[in-house]
Amino acid sequence: MGGKLVKSAATLARLRRAVRDVPNFPKPGILFKDITTVLAEPQLFGSAVDLMAVSLRRYRPDEICAIEARGFLFGAALARQMGLPLQLVRKPGKLPYKTAGYDYDLEYGTDRLEVHIDAIARGQRVAIVDDLLATGGTAAATAKLIEQQGGEVACACFFIELTFLQGREKLSRWPVERIIAY
Repeated sequence: MGGKLVKSAATLARLRRAVRDVPNFPKPGILFKDITTVLAEPQLFGSAVDLMAVSLRRYRPDEICAIEARGFLFGAALARQMGLPLQLVRKPGKLPYKTAGYDYDLEYGTDRLEVHIDAIARGQRVAIVDDLLATGGTAAATAKLIEQQGGEVACACFFIELTFLQGREKLSRWPVERIIAY
């Protein structure tokens, strides 16, 4: 194994170890993957962002759409590093300007995501960024919102993927990247 691959494997192992498990949060039976421990180590967070940037560059996005709220942390760092505009995807009533929205189904009920009406130009290649891919519903709704606005989903990139929840299946129309998986 070459030095770079060993360093990558070591970095991935450090990132995995740094993510803290919090049992029964936000409700009983959930094992929450807490990334604040990664954010608290600037070098480690930088490594996570660097690895995500490597993944994103292959898709040549024109801009990044980050999903509320922890996705903003990765999205802002990636947009800065890659020299790309950053757009925010939020719950209703959180963006200050005129918005376009997309309603989507949850297990029990519906939800809505919004983006500014001038955030995505027709034909723009957009990378979706979030901290975690779980069931895939929010990311799929974000992708459909981007397409509804005339954009093209270049890829979706996550710091963590919870593979046992099979969220990738809801994103099967688009390329999906992740840094670490559980």
